[in-house]
Amino acid sequence: MKKITLLLFLLGFVFSVHAQDESLTPADTSYWLKEIGGGLNFNQASFSGNWKGGGVNSVALGIYLQGRANYSKDKWTWDNTMDFIYGVVKNQQEDARKSNDRIFLYSKVGYKINDKWNYFFAVNFLSQFAPGYDFSGPEKVLISKFLNPGFLTTGLGVEYKPNSEFSLRMAPFSPRWTFVTDTELYNVVPTNYGVEIGKKVRQEWLAFSLLADWNKKLAENLSLLVRYQMYANYETLAFNTIDHRLDIGLTAKVTNLINVSLTSLSIYDIDQDEKIQFSQGLALGIAFKRGNFPEKK
Repeated sequence: MKKITLLLFLLGFVFSVHAQDESLTPADTSYWLKEIGGGLNFNQASFSGNWKGGGVNSVALGIYLQGRANYSKDKWTWDNTMDFIYGVVKNQQEDARKSNDRIFLYSKVGYKINDKWNYFFAVNFLSQFAPGYDFSGPEKVLISKFLNPGFLTTGLGVEYKPNSEFSLRMAPFSPRWTFVTDTELYNVVPTNYGVEIGKKVRQEWLAFSLLADWNKKLAENLSLLVRYQMYANYETLAFNTIDHRLDIGLTAKVTNLINVSLTSLSIYDIDQDEKIQFSQGLALGIAFKRGNFPEKK
């Protein structure tokens, strides 16, 4: 609950800023484009004691905070992104458990070659806020927590960006560090997320990474985001050792503060599991966004 309290505080602070009179905000004449957004999703279901259709009383809460800050001057660019998501669900007669948990930080420096191509160097960090458990047995078992695992990935390469909707980044030099700070976690996670047992960090120096981003406004109040990531270690290169991640998000804006979102996440990483991992979520909640990025047409 401390994680939710922290994120609620952050959202409350940003909401208070958003509620201020925009006339008090001076015009931004710098080379920066900035944006902050977030939201709160709440789902609840309850049934009477004589309900014959089946069902279980439940409460679910989700919260997210996202931000962008991009700089551009002459041929140089510097793009920064943060993405924090946390959610819990509580079913009757069960312990509360996570429904979502993500910490994502991304920073990219670029140098323009021409109208469609750029050189770039990027760094991103990925982990989670809170402990995660396996509930399949009689007792819950800890299988993840902050920096267990955690990933710090860098990339040096070229970016193809033909328009404002699509970008493709290819980095033939992409070192990555995988963190597992709990040296006892391998007792319940035999793969130890690819980190050698007894150590806390795995370093992969020779690797290739690819990131494709498509952010499309389908209609006035409907947008689609598709992001595909691939990571291939040259030293252990084989078809089944290449990591893949696919994020898909569809958001429909009902009013200025209310939206509906459908999200899915697919992961293939042999250091975590031999099969594809998949998650999906549907949420209705309040949302806000403020910044000086131009609206997509």
